[in-house]
Amino acid sequence: MDYFTNVTYLTLEGHVELDKYRYIYLIISFTVYLLIICCNTVVISVIYTNKQLHEPMYIFIAALLCNALCGTIAFYPKLLNDLLSEIPAISLEACIFQAFVIYTYAASEFTLLSAMAYDRYVSICKPLQYATLVKMSTVRKILFICWFWPSCQNSISIILTYQLQLCKFKLKRIYCNNYAVVKLSCGDTTVHNFFGIFSLIVMVFPPVIFVIFSYVRILDVCLKNSKDFRRKALQTCFPHLIIFISFTVTSCFEVINSRLEGNVPHLFAMIMSVENLVIPPLINPVIYGLKMQEIFNRITKIIQKRKTHVFTD
Repeated sequence: MDYFTNVTYLTLEGHVELDKYRYIYLIISFTVYLLIICCNTVVISVIYTNKQLHEPMYIFIAALLCNALCGTIAFYPKLLNDLLSEIPAISLEACIFQAFVIYTYAASEFTLLSAMAYDRYVSICKPLQYATLVKMSTVRKILFICWFWPSCQNSISIILTYQLQLCKFKLKRIYCNNYAVVKLSCGDTTVHNFFGIFSLIVMVFPPVIFVIFSYVRILDVCLKNSKDFRRKALQTCFPHLIIFISFTVTSCFEVINSRLEGNVPHLFAMIMSVENLVIPPLINPVIYGLKMQEIFNRITKIIQKRKTHVFTD
């Protein structure tokens, strides 16, 4: 659809009864986005401003929350704009860029979760070697790889997609998905499909397998130790495990539904497609802020100081 010369626009037709529920969607989306920004920023700030929390475990948590903020920036502002527009539309270039950022966010989430699993594995299974194996220099290298590798991988996919000649211009989605754009082409997409599957295997399976391996080893060590040891291990591992399982399940559903085009109700498919842009960014800081004792204590002290300051004034 060409509204201006040399600019290709795609219409986003994934919204359910937009005219009827437009302002309800707007209020909910704005509230969720505001909560995501506030919750993630609070935990990141607590970790950044407290030198006692400048340890690998907390740095990985801060990196995970930063990654969520980056992913949601590509989704919510455009969604809020669409909810105020008569016809939700996006240029092809902006669509491909949005897909790149969201895909990189999702892939980085897997690599960061596997990095956190490595940190927990060494801490619990090899405590005497922890200081040697998880040095700050090692943490910096791991974080670089966690973001650089997904970015490179997704860049190739995006370049391949941009070269396609489109003959359809309607996306049955509320945000841009690389494979959904590929399906708008009437040409040969064999290379794109093959590389997409290859990227999925390379980006998802190694982190998932490593996390499973880590937790099998952690469980084995926990069963051989005291009850108090198991309690402390679970306290640090349980939040990570919940987030990992949730993200993996919803990601698998989104990939399977997108590629196989199963007979799933449109409303359910849309809810599941945005789940990873709503639940993890919203729940992660809450889970880590409440479950991680050090972070919770710091947040509590800040709240108490604010209350004391208000009352004294």
